[in-house]
Amino acid sequence: MLLRNERDRCHRLALALGLLLALAASAPAQIKPSPAASSFGRAQEKQPARQAASRADLARFRARVSTALAQAGANKGYWGVLVVDAATGDVLFSLNPESYFTPASNTKLFTTALAMATLGPDYRFRTTIETRGTVDRHGRLRGDLVLVGRGDPNLSNRKFPLEKKVEHDGPPEKILAELADAVVAHGAKQLEGDVVADDTYFTYERFPSGWAIDDMLWGYGAAVSALSVNDNTLFLELRPGEREGTPTWFGVEPWADYYKIQNEVTTGAASSERKIEVSREPGSRLIVLRGTVPLKSDPQTLTLAVEEPAEHAAHLLRRLLEARGVRVHGEARARHLSPGESRDASSASGRATTVLAEHTSVPLVEAVRVLDKISQNLHAELLLRTAAREKTGATTTEAALKFAQEFLKGIGIGEGDVVLFDGSGLSRRNLVAPEAVVKLLNYIAQQPWGQAFRSTLPVAGEDGTLSDRMKDTPAAGRIWAKTGSLGHVSSISGYATTVRGARIVFSMFGNNHNLHGKAATDVLDAICTALIEEIGPAP
Repeated sequence: MLLRNERDRCHRLALALGLLLALAASAPAQIKPSPAASSFGRAQEKQPARQAASRADLARFRARVSTALAQAGANKGYWGVLVVDAATGDVLFSLNPESYFTPASNTKLFTTALAMATLGPDYRFRTTIETRGTVDRHGRLRGDLVLVGRGDPNLSNRKFPLEKKVEHDGPPEKILAELADAVVAHGAKQLEGDVVADDTYFTYERFPSGWAIDDMLWGYGAAVSALSVNDNTLFLELRPGEREGTPTWFGVEPWADYYKIQNEVTTGAASSERKIEVSREPGSRLIVLRGTVPLKSDPQTLTLAVEEPAEHAAHLLRRLLEARGVRVHGEARARHLSPGESRDASSASGRATTVLAEHTSVPLVEAVRVLDKISQNLHAELLLRTAAREKTGATTTEAALKFAQEFLKGIGIGEGDVVLFDGSGLSRRNLVAPEAVVKLLNYIAQQPWGQAFRSTLPVAGEDGTLSDRMKDTPAAGRIWAKTGSLGHVSSISGYATTVRGARIVFSMFGNNHNLHGKAATDVLDAICTALIEEIGPAP
């Protein structure tokens, strides 16, 4: 045992020494900021140009990075770190900056920058209920009632503007209910056609390449559709029964009478463990619940993905109309755009229609704030496709990804430095180099909307996915960054202001490690805190 421990200790020391030597030997480099004006950069223009960080600062920082990456668990992983002076573009620290890494949700930086640059921060989504029929004096509507989606990510009950956390107001189907109210206000009492949910604004491609089959059940892997109500999710609440051995109580919101719930969860002893298993076969509308819930325990809410969002929205709208006294004689169904099909051939949107109800979204920058703060996967996919649809007319995922690559090439990111298969980072096939992320962040900072974009990022120790990270450290309130995590993957990239006033752009990735949860984020947080404490202007 002593020999093995000594061998492990020597291995860790050798690894740390090798890392230090590699870093010390790395040639100085520079990532040039764009000449465009920037809110992050403008703060520097009124001050004399500061010198690069001192060698002593960087030596201390490198030593702390080495310590973080040499610890057990991290030492078997593959890491990439790039730290750049925001004002001068000088590279202050680099480790594998040009290598490929799986970025996880750092992918969202590319998607949201694309949307802000091409659509603009003030862009608004539009959702309508339309018909080619008319409402007669008796309230009869002859013809279909068509709910047309155009990619709005916030057809829900979120309160805007977002403050420190996401807040809700009313039922999850609130906006759809408001649209139903508007239809009734037009005098509709009887619908002789169908309730149709039209998501032909995008091609019918629900799951990007590289998503796992396990993702399809849960809210973070909700199917992509141009018509997305309540993030294409259901909230399933479980409560214990009154006595041990009795079935649990469950409730579902929003209820559209679309899924069937088979509840086999029973109430266990008060001292028992909570064990819940949820299953739904792909393509099935049967959700099976099994397990036990402790007696007198608190309710638990599961967020489940809707696999067919447009169909579910049609059923939900029909139920809302009927609850308002409208008799619906037709079916609830969806209208999709199949791959290779012309949109005009499948959608009524291009024909003469009457708009009975309309919802206009909050400005895009507010949608980006929600997306980045809570790392909402579906919203990123919608922004990617909407940008391509609005600017090129393309409806397919492939065309949207090509549009994104052309955008990145246009802002100076090398071809091949970013390989994307989705817009959210849930795909395990994405590949990104830290250098490409830093170039993107520099570009963002130099845009008229750059300051607004930075405000959408989580703040260390304060909000979003960083609310519980780096609390009570000098990094709290000094780092604005997008986080990311998948199995064996951790990432964080963004902006920082050090305790001595240095303004930094950084990107950090960890791949192929076997750290879980807090152990994984602690490695990156240690490097971020070291950056904040050690890097400053030279004396």
